Amino acid sequence: MITKQISIFIENRHGRLAEVTDIIAKNGINIRALSVADTTSFGILRLIVDDPERLEGILRENRITASITSVLTVCIGDKPGALVDLLRKLEDIQIEYMYTYISADGGDACIILRVDRDEEAVHRLTAAGFRGPDKI
Repeated sequence: MITKQISIFIENRHGRLAEVTDIIAKNGINIRALSVADTTSFGILRLIVDDPERLEGILRENRITASITSVLTVCIGDKPGALVDLLRKLEDIQIEYMYTYISADGGDACIILRVDRDEEAVHRLTAAGFRGPDKI
């Protein structure tokens, strides 16, 4: 359920996102999920990839600022109310951000969450029957 995410800080200019993703592709790194948040001058590209440690080294070699953080990856059913069921288990845990992807192991919706208390969140969600993906 705890997954490594790589966050890449990139300038907010034409073509920069393509340049960064080209470096990722040329090095054979597979992107599984992504989110982009931006301001006027820079953006944060958050990625779930098949080899985050290797990607971090590649980005540093290319003078691109990146960091690895822990996030939760939780599968939910494809039905109304599935997300609220998950969020109710975390009501007093701070959620900094979240984004989604479709799992490679069966088509479930997977939620990626950055929370302030990983271990407690994992304990609650596991006790409630939630699971992480078998494969990212």
